[in-house]
Amino acid sequence: MNSLDRSKIESAVIQMFNVNMGVKPGEKILILSDVPTRREWKDKNQGEISKMLSETLLGKTVAEIVRDSFSACQVDFYPYFSLGRSGVEPLKDMAQTMRGYQVIVAINSFSLTHTEARAAASKAGARIATMRGAIPEMFYPDGPISVDYLEVEKETRSIAAFLTRADQARIVSDSGTNLSFSLKGREGREDTGINVRPGQWSNLPAGEAYIAPVEGTAEGELVIEKGWFLNLKEDMAIIFRNGEAQEIRGGGEVNGMLSQILSLEPRKGRKRDRCNLAELGIGTNPKAHRTDITIEAEKIKGTIHIGIGDNSQMGGRVTADYHQDFVVPRPNLFLDDEKMMEKGRWIKK
Repeated sequence: MNSLDRSKIESAVIQMFNVNMGVKPGEKILILSDVPTRREWKDKNQGEISKMLSETLLGKTVAEIVRDSFSACQVDFYPYFSLGRSGVEPLKDMAQTMRGYQVIVAINSFSLTHTEARAAASKAGARIATMRGAIPEMFYPDGPISVDYLEVEKETRSIAAFLTRADQARIVSDSGTNLSFSLKGREGREDTGINVRPGQWSNLPAGEAYIAPVEGTAEGELVIEKGWFLNLKEDMAIIFRNGEAQEIRGGGEVNGMLSQILSLEPRKGRKRDRCNLAELGIGTNPKAHRTDITIEAEKIKGTIHIGIGDNSQMGGRVTADYHQDFVVPRPNLFLDDEKMMEKGRWIKK
């Protein structure tokens, strides 16, 4: 695990809490980070453990910067044992603690975004940013957290409005994606990274318009290209029928991991809630570039991502203990049979 140079991230951290989180004097700020469990220390390899610990160290460093820079605020760092998978609910004590803060930033290995604990804290008025898999480079001057979020906000809202008006979507890519589903009656939303009003929440880095497709309507094939997901060394295809992931082809070890989570192995039956096609997202952050960290890759301007699992926090009807996004570069997007994106370029005005 490499050491962290605080001086390289300090400016962007302060900007993030000023601009993105809108911190005011006297507010209570909570920084959440997970640490490996005893089982993870036993089962994960050295690289995986090092990655988890680096995220904990980043969270602690961010907390120290904020404590020094916002002296009129109470700033608490809260390390907790890893939940093992994104979307899993934290312990009740932690969920209760979250409801007592005005600003919460989660820098962790497994996301809390799609959890009832996050939703309850938002409902209580907390402004929340989740940063699963964040690395220090995201805070550098050319990183996606240092972007002009006010400009990102404008474009994201425009695209979200197109999603709201559409009844049907289809995604096609040169790598083999051909996937369609209904959007009828669903609302396009914006992850702009601006969380200045009570209850607002987003990912950071941010920059996406997104919508929850109608459950049971997705049909077709989603192809994830090698290098566009952690440890993915060959292309992988997920086959959707009746709105659910039903088969995975290729993908090597990632296929095995995902098949186990979704219970796609023969004779086991599917975890239907986890298999749900949950989200269509469109990236709008011009400083996002990394393809192997999903929280950044899905924000890359000109990409599309498809989420599976929980969509209850974005206007859908499926509650699951899992949510995972998969990014498609250079896509063509059709809304109601009208081309909106051509090879990743938004062409509709």
